[in-house]
Amino acid sequence: MAFLQWSCEDVAGWIESLGFPQYKACFTDNQITGRKLIYVNCVYLPRLGITDFTDMQVISAHVRKLLGITEALWSHSIAEPRRDSAGLFLEKKSRTGERADSLTYQHFLDDMRQ
Repeated sequence: MAFLQWSCEDVAGWIESLGFPQYKACFTDNQITGRKLIYVNCVYLPRLGITDFTDMQVISAHVRKLLGITEALWSHSIAEPRRDSAGLFLEKKSRTGERADSLTYQHFLDDMRQ
């Protein structure tokens, strides 16, 4: 999960490598770091200035692939969406501070089982 250490410029470079150099500034201007990628999806991208629907779908799919999380299924209640452990872990890691910095995936899984 090296992407968790990415700076805004690293994320912008990754976006450019996906074939979207026109969106680099959207990520740097909004200070999207590797830790913030968990929040990048089709709902959030317009807030960053990305409104082309096809581009939003492609970028969201690449973010999910990078993070190793699955797309949300729509066959269940939105009141209690199913969450995979990787997505929940990345939400914890998206925060800043000593606790988030020291949290490992294995420790997170152990805490979930308790």
